[in-house]
Amino acid sequence: MIKEGLLVLLIGASLGLGSSVVAAQPWPEKPVRMVVPYPPGGATDFSARIYAEQLTKLYGQTFIVDNKAGAAGDIGAKFVAGSAPDGYTLLLGAVGSLAINSILPSKQPDYRFPDEFDGVSMATSTPLAVVVRSSLPVRNITELIALAKSKPGALTYGSAGVGSSQHMTAEKFQLDTGTRLLHVPYKGSGPAMSDLLGGQVDMMFDTLPTLMPHLNSDKVRFIGVTTQDPVQSLPELRTLQEQGVKGFDISTRYGLMVPKGTPRGIIEQLSASMRKIGRMPEVRKALEAQGAQAYTTTPAETDAALRKEVSIWADVVSRGNVH
Repeated sequence: MIKEGLLVLLIGASLGLGSSVVAAQPWPEKPVRMVVPYPPGGATDFSARIYAEQLTKLYGQTFIVDNKAGAAGDIGAKFVAGSAPDGYTLLLGAVGSLAINSILPSKQPDYRFPDEFDGVSMATSTPLAVVVRSSLPVRNITELIALAKSKPGALTYGSAGVGSSQHMTAEKFQLDTGTRLLHVPYKGSGPAMSDLLGGQVDMMFDTLPTLMPHLNSDKVRFIGVTTQDPVQSLPELRTLQEQGVKGFDISTRYGLMVPKGTPRGIIEQLSASMRKIGRMPEVRKALEAQGAQAYTTTPAETDAALRKEVSIWADVVSRGNVH
């Protein structure tokens, strides 16, 4: 009986060890896809490529940035939500845009945000700036407001799509200034920027990483930044608050998410790696050069941030009667 009992214990220990080995299987064992739900050239794409490069170095496996654009981020987000929760398909998206899509009456995507995702870490935070085509006769926000009020609905602005953070920032601007602009949605910031440079639209409210390459262009003019505090890399660019739009304080934040049900160990490991990368001086310097900041969080903090974003933009949707 003693020998039989010992045998049972040994078998149990062996099985327990086997389970631990299985649970501790290394990740990643193959390339990881990081889906960006917008075209190349925008701020989300810029952030994703910086983090993907560093994750590739850390793990020795390629983190592939996969641009799946359309529907203000919904096409890429839906793809990730429906992917296997195995840690090999990630979503790096503009949290505001995804939150807005979840509450806009006209959108209502056929996946649930943020319920179908687990937060890993935030990645980047960036102000938006107001830029106008250089031939538009305005040099500051006060003059823009005056021109818009003199021509209600005539001035056009491009955005990354209906429900994008660019679109909703413009909606908030109109609510706060009593102006009315004409929205021209695109399938991402890159195409919208191309048309602004070509003079097909009058202005954009867009993130600094998208706009910074055109800072010295003679085709566009920077006239304001949307955050409460000035941007350190552009101290001469005055905030909207400084130019009379009281209480205006908007930034765009980008977060890394995985399909709901992804193993907790992978989420914690990946989150720790994101936080490590966010502290790297070379990463911080690269982001700051584009007017952005590294902004990383724990999984719990990320989940809370996703839900808070929904509540923030629900107010704009309601007050602006945005569809």
